[in-house]
Amino acid sequence: MIRVLIAGLGNMGMAHALAHHHHADATVVGLVNRSGKVDHPELAGYPIFTDYDTALAQTKPDLVVIATYSDSHAEYACAAMEAGAHAFVEKPLATTVEDAHRVVDTAIRTNRKLVVGYILRHHPSWVRLIDEARALGGPYVFRMNLNQQSSGAEWDTHKALMQTTSPIVDCGVHYVDVWCQITDAKPVRVHGMGLRLSDEIAPDMYNYGQFQVVFDDGSVGWYEAGWGPMMSETAFFVKDVVSPAGAVSITETDKSGSSDVDGHTKVGGLLVHRPDGDEVIDLPDEPGHQALCDAEQDFMLRAITQNLDLTRHMQDAVQSLSICLAADESIRTGQPVSLKEVTP
Repeated sequence: MIRVLIAGLGNMGMAHALAHHHHADATVVGLVNRSGKVDHPELAGYPIFTDYDTALAQTKPDLVVIATYSDSHAEYACAAMEAGAHAFVEKPLATTVEDAHRVVDTAIRTNRKLVVGYILRHHPSWVRLIDEARALGGPYVFRMNLNQQSSGAEWDTHKALMQTTSPIVDCGVHYVDVWCQITDAKPVRVHGMGLRLSDEIAPDMYNYGQFQVVFDDGSVGWYEAGWGPMMSETAFFVKDVVSPAGAVSITETDKSGSSDVDGHTKVGGLLVHRPDGDEVIDLPDEPGHQALCDAEQDFMLRAITQNLDLTRHMQDAVQSLSICLAADESIRTGQPVSLKEVTP
């Protein structure tokens, strides 16, 4: 039985805690939440801590699931692995490339498993999209976005996230990770631009951004993300991969609105276009958000028990973060950013 400590009980942390609560091979030994409270009745019986270091020392977990704000991810992950625990870290892995490398280096040195919370890696429809795109062959054009028209509590959550992370980093790493799985090419240059569209966020933060990436095989990618009550819901969810042999596109999404969490992963159907004809692939009965978090944590547990090789997983995590942080740097400086090769 793997002993699990959960740090952070927001939307993602709560879902991960429930995943381990119901998993036959895991037992939750503690929850960390700054308020010292647990709102979900199924989790009410577990020990609750307000201090992470205290929880880590007292519970002595085999695995720590880190779903706190981004600026604590690297420190918490390294502390967990130095204490002998494996680590699951919600995206982004860190807030700097240097810290991301430090976390990966710690995993390698301590021989601990490190998994980053890229939920789309566990979604069968997104796996199918990646397989179909790879079958077409590159070079590729990637066209993806996720704009969220948020208000009330959702806008409050976005404003809290923007205290440490911009939308293009927080959301962008998911989709850039998809690009990294489709092409084995290396990113070489990133161009970004963004705009602060609200006085409710810090003067040095922006809630709308977009960037372009050039890869060494000629592939190019475009990503766009915006948060807030001013965002349009027209074309807020574009997911397109184009190659000389055709294109793969998501054709249907959840109609519940751009701020709905389940809608961010829904595919519904794929359109595979080739010059000799089109193929529509229906993908019914897709997993919801909790089912995907269950799958993520099941993978984490199998990585430990089956000693899975996570070298490519860690490399892709650093590379996707490097691209998005380079885009953030480009937006802030007004200059394109060249990228160095990423190795684990």
